[in-house]
Amino acid sequence: MTYNFLQANRPKLGDIVVAFALLSRLSLPFKPDYTRGAEAAWAYPLVGAAIGAIGMGLGGAALGLDLPLSVAGLITLAALILSSGAMHEDGLSDVADGFWGGWSVEDRLNIMKDSHVGVYGVIALTLSLLLRASLIITVLPQAPLAVIAIAALSRAPMVVLMRLLPNPRAKGLSHSIGTPSNVTTGGAVILACLITLGLIGPLSGVFVIGVAALAAFGLGLLAKVKIGGQTGDVLGASQQITEIVALAAIAAIL
Repeated sequence: MTYNFLQANRPKLGDIVVAFALLSRLSLPFKPDYTRGAEAAWAYPLVGAAIGAIGMGLGGAALGLDLPLSVAGLITLAALILSSGAMHEDGLSDVADGFWGGWSVEDRLNIMKDSHVGVYGVIALTLSLLLRASLIITVLPQAPLAVIAIAALSRAPMVVLMRLLPNPRAKGLSHSIGTPSNVTTGGAVILACLITLGLIGPLSGVFVIGVAALAAFGLGLLAKVKIGGQTGDVLGASQQITEIVALAAIAAIL
C-alpha cells in the first residue's frame, strides 16, 4: 500500500505544465493533466522562479539601458504581475474586503466571491503595489537574484495552506484542485528553500525563509479564525504577503 501511495503521489514532469497553467499566463506547448492539480503543487516554486526570472531580466535590461532605477523597478513589478495574470493581487484584495467587511463567515465568503472591489481591497492593493515597488527598487541593483528566489519562495506557503487548512466552500478553484499530499507539500517547501538558499546564500536565505514562514503562519491563523480555512483568495494573499515580507527582509539585510 505504501508503494502504491508513493507511486501515485511522486512528482512527474507533467506536473510542471499543470503548475504553469494554474499559476501563470506563460503557456507551454503541452496539454495539462488537471486531474493531478493537487499533486502538481510541488512545482509551484518553479513557476515562481520562472516569473521572477522574467521580472529580473526585464528590470536588469532596463538598468542596462541606463533607465532610472525607479523605472526598472516598476518594469520588474509589472512583469511579475502580468506573468501571473494578477491572480494573487486579486486574491489579496478579496481577502481584505472579506475579512474586514463581513461580520460572519458566510458574509465574508460572499464578499470574497463578489467581483466588485471594496475600499479595503483598494487599500490593500495600493499598499501592496507601493511596498513591492519600493522594495524591488532597493533590492534589484544590489541583489537581482533575490527577485527570483523570493518569487519562488512565496509560492510555497500556498501549498502548505492547501494541505493544512480545510476549504470552507463546496466549489471553487481551490476546492476543485484538491488537497496535496504530505509528499507534495514537503517537495514544494524543500524546492522553494533550495532555490532561495542557492540564490541568496545560506545566512540570508535562512533569515528570509524564517520571516516568510512566520508571515504565512500568521495569515493561516487569521484565515482559520475569519472563514474557517483557506480558499483560492487566501492562497493568493499568502503569496503577496510572503513576497512583501521576504523582500523587506532582503532590503533590511542590504
